[in-house]
Amino acid sequence: MAFPLLFTLILLLSFRTRLSLADPRATQAALICTNTSAAPSDRQVFVANFLAAIDTVTTQVAARGYGGAVNGSGNATVYAFGECMKDLSRNDCDQCFAQIKTQILRCLPFQRLIRGGRLFYDGCYIRYDDYMFFNESLSAVNRTVCGSVNFGGNKTLFGENVVDLVRNLSVQAQKNDGFFVAPVTTGNLSVYGLAQCWEFVNGSGCGHCLANAASRIGSCLSMEEGRVLNSGCYMRYSTSKFYDNSSTDTTSGKRGGNRLAVILAATSAGVAFLLIAATMSFFARKKRVKKRRERKQLGALLVTVNNSKLNFSYETLERATNYFSNSNKLGQGGSGSVYKGILPDGQVVAVKRLFFNTRQWVDHFFNEVNLISGIHHKNLVKLLGCSITGPESLLVYEFVANQSVHDHLFGFKKDVQQPLTLEERYKIILGTAEGLAYLHEESNLRIIHRDIKLSNVLLDDDFSPKIADFGLARLFPEDKTHISTAIAGTLGYMAPEYIVRGKLTEKADVYSFGVLVMEVVSGKKNISFSQNAHSILQMVWNLYGLGTLCEAVDPSLQGKFEEEEARKLLQIGLLCVQASAELRPSMSMVVKMLKDNHEIPQPTQPPFLTAASAESSQCAQSRTSHSQPESYNTHSSGNNISESFIEPR
Repeated sequence: MAFPLLFTLILLLSFRTRLSLADPRATQAALICTNTSAAPSDRQVFVANFLAAIDTVTTQVAARGYGGAVNGSGNATVYAFGECMKDLSRNDCDQCFAQIKTQILRCLPFQRLIRGGRLFYDGCYIRYDDYMFFNESLSAVNRTVCGSVNFGGNKTLFGENVVDLVRNLSVQAQKNDGFFVAPVTTGNLSVYGLAQCWEFVNGSGCGHCLANAASRIGSCLSMEEGRVLNSGCYMRYSTSKFYDNSSTDTTSGKRGGNRLAVILAATSAGVAFLLIAATMSFFARKKRVKKRRERKQLGALLVTVNNSKLNFSYETLERATNYFSNSNKLGQGGSGSVYKGILPDGQVVAVKRLFFNTRQWVDHFFNEVNLISGIHHKNLVKLLGCSITGPESLLVYEFVANQSVHDHLFGFKKDVQQPLTLEERYKIILGTAEGLAYLHEESNLRIIHRDIKLSNVLLDDDFSPKIADFGLARLFPEDKTHISTAIAGTLGYMAPEYIVRGKLTEKADVYSFGVLVMEVVSGKKNISFSQNAHSILQMVWNLYGLGTLCEAVDPSLQGKFEEEEARKLLQIGLLCVQASAELRPSMSMVVKMLKDNHEIPQPTQPPFLTAASAESSQCAQSRTSHSQPESYNTHSSGNNISESFIEPR
């Protein structure tokens, strides 16, 4: 509750301090907050840097009428700038800036910290951002603000006067250190104007900004007043004389006597102090609560890890990866970044730094350590250990030299190496199938991976596959036919019954494996959820119906493959992606079919096909010897997953 109360207090204070003995022109012309927000981990530091920067700018504005400051480093750096109009007296400048700096806090909502904002008053200006903008003259958020009262006299003459005025302002201000005030009078019709470039904008930038302002302010010609609020300058015209041309020296003037300015300055400083104190307290408490929750979730696992051979010291892994140098970075996934490391005994390892910006990181860590550390298979990446006591949680795996299948088919490996032969692709498919069969049926635990895809299948020196990333894995109870769980995985690889009903069985992995088989053989990505593009399932199913499956094989092989072997692999892939989970084979059965130890049945239609495609496929099949069961129908389709899900009648 501290933040809303403080925010309300700031607003009330700023509204109540609008009274003035002089005219600081503390009238808001526009408040512009940027759309980017700070990461949760940066917010505490960013707020502190923001307040420190505004404090510095306030001191400079009080001394010379303008100021700029840079505070902090890295992603939490804050750039701030403020300036008064040069016709204001020192007292009016102090009052205007005391009010504007409290109002810019409206760009700092406490649930979503905005990383940039600018506020235009008619007497002063303030801006903060996360990049160096001091010499910026124009930007995408420049504003033209027209008055609300229509001019009631000779509109033609009035328009001509405004045009002459703003042209004169744009030329003369550039010649006069970026500031100029002037009236234009024809008969009894007068128009008054002011133009000012911000202090840190250079000469050419000032001229460009003012010329832009003069051209854009023409959209307000029917109104008694208009303003252009650019990144580098301010321009205004009005039928009323709003400026003070008796003295344009903001560096001199009487400094005493105005208690209101002193009160405003003291109030602003007090509010700023309360804000930073409350912010620090909020984030510190939030961090403590999070730590307690995470420790509770880890529970007995913490004790187990600390007392086992799995435990690595954080410092050892930090040194092994050269302090997580970018040159050692192997890649990044949804759950963390992976680095190559060399342990003190010379062993090469892969170290994953888990992301803390998701609620699932503890589950991910638990899965990897508690489920996978106890199982071993030649086609599963081996977990060597972890670190849990340092500033972040780390997982240590065996190093797999050739990176992922995705890298070889679609990444940088594709450009530096010969394409994978069909024999190598068969080896990848068979090894992945054996690894999944082990997880599902042969290990002491019944485990569903839930995220089988090309980037999670790594290749060792002889191109043997190893399944990696068990962060989404689920233990499958022996006495259950299925489990219901929140949807997690990668679109395009997830089985229809899992997407639509949250029903999870081993057959969800079988479906993902089928998609992977088609990607590996065809050298194409599955894009079943992209508009105006057919998925691999649709392409292979259509070719199967036409009896031309070999047309799906990766063209980079240039026909150098055994056609019967290619047809067999694609037909097995189709069996694995059948719409009905019950009709998909088990992974142990897939291994037998791959090894020619079992007959390969005819597949039924996959899910997620368009109605037109299904009809054309059925027509094609009626012209061939392939017969299909009639117990499937295609619902109205498109890209909506639930609508295109095919179920048995």
